Amino acid sequence: MEAEFDIGIIGGGPAGSTAASYLAKSGLSVAVFEAQTFPREHVGESLVPATTPVLLEIGAMQKIEAADFPKKFGAAWTSAENRDIDHWGFRGLTHDFRAAEIMFNERDQDGVDRDHTYHVDRGKFDQILLQHAESLGAKVFQGVRIAGVDFSDEDMPVMDARLGSRRVDIPVRMVVDASGRQTRLGSQLKFKVPDPVFNQYAVHTWFDGLDRKALAVNKDQADYIFIHFLPVTDTWVWQIPITDTVTSVGVVSQKSRFQKYGGDREKFFWDTVASRPELLDVLKNCDQVRPLKTEGDYSYGMKQICGDGFVLIGDAARFVDPIFSSGVSVALNSARIACTDIVAAARAGDFKRARFATYETTLRRGVRNWYEFISIYYRLNILFTAFVQDERYRLDVLKMLQGDVYDEDEPRALAAMRDIVRAVENDPEHLWRPYLGSLSIPSGAPTF
Repeated sequence: MEAEFDIGIIGGGPAGSTAASYLAKSGLSVAVFEAQTFPREHVGESLVPATTPVLLEIGAMQKIEAADFPKKFGAAWTSAENRDIDHWGFRGLTHDFRAAEIMFNERDQDGVDRDHTYHVDRGKFDQILLQHAESLGAKVFQGVRIAGVDFSDEDMPVMDARLGSRRVDIPVRMVVDASGRQTRLGSQLKFKVPDPVFNQYAVHTWFDGLDRKALAVNKDQADYIFIHFLPVTDTWVWQIPITDTVTSVGVVSQKSRFQKYGGDREKFFWDTVASRPELLDVLKNCDQVRPLKTEGDYSYGMKQICGDGFVLIGDAARFVDPIFSSGVSVALNSARIACTDIVAAARAGDFKRARFATYETTLRRGVRNWYEFISIYYRLNILFTAFVQDERYRLDVLKMLQGDVYDEDEPRALAAMRDIVRAVENDPEHLWRPYLGSLSIPSGAPTF
């Protein structure tokens, strides 16, 4: 039996299409199997600058620019907290803890040649990337589901492809699992591990005519991504421009809280938004243009992300709460890092697990940094805005917000944030104690 393709990729989302682009450019024969037919709706609509070098490398940036997506120059936070909170030695808290904003151009980033990234309609964005991979020579099969992979022959994985009731075996030299939160190989090989800290749930939709300036302190920054803190434990709202008039809005909270509503997403969404009356007023004065959708199974890890003849990339490898738009960034960068190893393995004619050690080490380091950053962020809650505003920490925080997390064992800002949280936790009388979020910081980095 001969391989039909060098590399078979499960899933045509950003991770799969990016991998296909890299591999096709390297001269390998690549096939992408996507269960759905594009374009299709998808959450995760705001990019971070770490996606820019990848889009430039695969040659897709010009197509992204031509799509005329809204430009994203930075991020902003708002809070309903009206009480005076002690600044506790932090400097530059112009807005106290009620608001903060940061611009990407405040810090140079390797491979980033512009002061902005983009907010994207994922239906259009994902289709652009998949069509781009096809233009480079990758074979793309939409509406074809991979039910599993047979690894009985250690040198020739066989993909079980399904088109309706038809079943076809497709032998390949190697498999890349980019199946997203379906985690095809992670589930098949029993690698998937529930996250011990995060169990979040999201309910989201699009609104037309939303006044983006309503909650913005700096009205010139109304088209940033906004994170609105709510006076509800571990709960926040995203606000992301999609077009000149359409805005994506999502409520993220603990899954246990959502379950109390018995699956009534309408009541959950509007009751939660009502905890910020000024936000409720904004949403009530515009038109909802999509039904509410839910996103569960939010955070998980994998005991193993590569093996003989396969690697897992993007959400198929690891998914962490997406509060800082990390999803597409991890998808594109995991594909970039993995493909370096895959191309080298193909040239050596050896697809054993040891060939992917650089990918595994680098990805786990980057995701570990994201994971701890987000864990500490949730614990700090609105107190996080002190780190954004204080010049001693601002650029270190920005580095992580840019998605620049792969090149060192631990970003410096993490140590400072961790020390602050521990000081507050260890002092029952601390003035910041009432404002901490309820999620517990893990005692150490996750082992998966």
